[in-house]
Amino acid sequence: MNSKLTKPNQCGVCTRQGYGSTEGGAISLATGPEECSHLRSVGRLHANMEAKIVDTETGNPLSVGQQGELWLRGPTVMIGYVGDRDANASTFDSHGWLKTGDICYFDDNGLLYIVDRLKEMIKYKGYQVSPVELEQILVSLPDIVDAAVIPFPNEEVGQLPMACVVKKPGSNLNQAHIIDYVAKQVAPYKKIRYVLFVNSIPRSPAGKILRREL
Repeated sequence: MNSKLTKPNQCGVCTRQGYGSTEGGAISLATGPEECSHLRSVGRLHANMEAKIVDTETGNPLSVGQQGELWLRGPTVMIGYVGDRDANASTFDSHGWLKTGDICYFDDNGLLYIVDRLKEMIKYKGYQVSPVELEQILVSLPDIVDAAVIPFPNEEVGQLPMACVVKKPGSNLNQAHIIDYVAKQVAPYKKIRYVLFVNSIPRSPAGKILRREL
């Protein structure tokens, strides 16, 4: 989400978010003022949907507040991919749960939050680090115009988070300042280890970061 829209009513409007997919259909929506005040949430599940958050390695259900892959069941979920048994086998479990590939969590109020795509996660030792979470912290620095976080290969730990940063013209912001700023707000395994200053962040027409081009 745009860093300018992180506080309720900051722009004098009710920001209403929803969540859906081609495979899962309409999944959730923030409706009333209370739900809309949680700007990073995509609301509560529609009444006809079932969902659970599972561990990405074991498939075991996780508790409220824990991040894992979102699995879904419901009448809007697709039957499957026509003529592609391999894709269906990897997308559904034996009980008909759709594996969305989205890393999410539910809060105590039943609100759903999307953290990142599973395939985008950075693998640091046994941990998974969300680039989006780190990017949101980075762009909260006044001297940073735009940012993207990508994996940096490392033989010992697998991958390290590296930040590609566009800073404001004339800014004296340096690598040490950025690394320290992020480190104060995240768990040790999520810390930014390298910073690369760039002129721009490549994005698709829809605004999605094109990490493969960095």
